[in-house]
Amino acid sequence: MTLPSTIPLLGFGWNDLLFLVFAALMVISGLAVVLQRDILRSGLSMIFCFAALAGLYVLLGTPVVAGAQVLVYIGAISVLVLFAIMLTQTKVAPRALVFQTQALPAGIAAVILALLIGLTVVSTAWPAQAAATAVQAADLATKLFSAYTLPFEIVSVLLLAAVVGGVFLAKRERGEAE
Repeated sequence: MTLPSTIPLLGFGWNDLLFLVFAALMVISGLAVVLQRDILRSGLSMIFCFAALAGLYVLLGTPVVAGAQVLVYIGAISVLVLFAIMLTQTKVAPRALVFQTQALPAGIAAVILALLIGLTVVSTAWPAQAAATAVQAADLATKLFSAYTLPFEIVSVLLLAAVVGGVFLAKRERGEAE
């Protein structure tokens, strides 16, 4: 059984529905990252945001970028952030967060920024179809591991140093200098 090209009751295609689902998940989880009080739940919301972005990359026809998104951001960066939070988080903390006193100016700045982005989108003459360049995974891998081997290794050593530093900070005795 094959699916129809458009959704019967809604009148638009399956790709459009997937885009709306991924975009809504990304916006909701992005808002949850900045609005939640618990930093651990905020980190988990960040993982959902990155996963929704990977889904959008798949819809755009770039599975290599989506795979890199999953491996690098969800698999490495988010897990590193969550481990750092769990290893260094103290149970004694102030009840009110310091940056919440700046909520009104931040809200005003966000509204102004949204208006500027909206005006830019409306006033831009967009082409009917964007030109897409197809990149094969083999070409990307060849380029990454031949011309960009040194930057790739530097990033891996930097991530290793961040993990070692996080473990060192977590294992430090309470009486030592901070």
